[in-house]
Amino acid sequence: MFFSRFASVATSLALGALLLGSCTDKKDDPAAEPQTSVFSVELENTVGNRSLNLDTDTYTTAAGDQFTISTFKYYLSNLELLRADGSALALPDTYFLVDHANKASQKLELSTVPVGDYTGLRFVVGVDSARTKAGNFSGVLGDDQGMWWEWSKEFINVKLEGTSPQAAKGGLVFHIAGFKGANGANNTIRTVTLPFPSGSKLLVRPDHTPEIHLQVDAARMFSGRNTIRFATVSNTMGGPASVQVADNIAAGMFRIDHLHAN
Repeated sequence: MFFSRFASVATSLALGALLLGSCTDKKDDPAAEPQTSVFSVELENTVGNRSLNLDTDTYTTAAGDQFTISTFKYYLSNLELLRADGSALALPDTYFLVDHANKASQKLELSTVPVGDYTGLRFVVGVDSARTKAGNFSGVLGDDQGMWWEWSKEFINVKLEGTSPQAAKGGLVFHIAGFKGANGANNTIRTVTLPFPSGSKLLVRPDHTPEIHLQVDAARMFSGRNTIRFATVSNTMGGPASVQVADNIAAGMFRIDHLHAN
């Protein structure tokens, strides 16, 4: 009888140890945890097929107007990676301010991204209305960045300033901003979807850090869906002219140049 009880206790202890070990192994097994890695987006700002140089170089629009650029800044937000099956991976809390005067801002680092094969990139040019209405801004969304309209509580999504001999007063001020107005008529927030080149995939893996190389052509603000002539539009800070420029931005300012596998 004693032996029977001893055997029962021993069996229970062994079974408990086995279950505990099984739970511990599962918890500590790296394969049981979702695997993540990192990737980056490098932005190369250009004007047509030329490098963008602030204040010094003169460029020509598709319509023949000459201009220089002294400021070129834009927000990218709500980044998503696209999959071959049509689904999308949203990357939370992604708000970036790219400033051509700040080289470091032209490389975006994304971390804790689930490993996988991705076939495209989608993002918002500007700051979405929901985040704008939420308030409590800091960092790149702070009002010290020169991209916030305090009077209307809206962000400037894209800012280009410079000069042109065709402009009535010689200066260019393109503050592409605003989402308010009747039926969203003044909305300049745009979403851009960019499939990767045919046969290319962004392979996010634990052992390497791939990179997306984007070309951003400032001249495409003035051509594409709408032809912008500086004699007619040289200063826009919201309204119909800004909406036309926003449509141009969405139609062709951003282009996938290549991917780095790393």
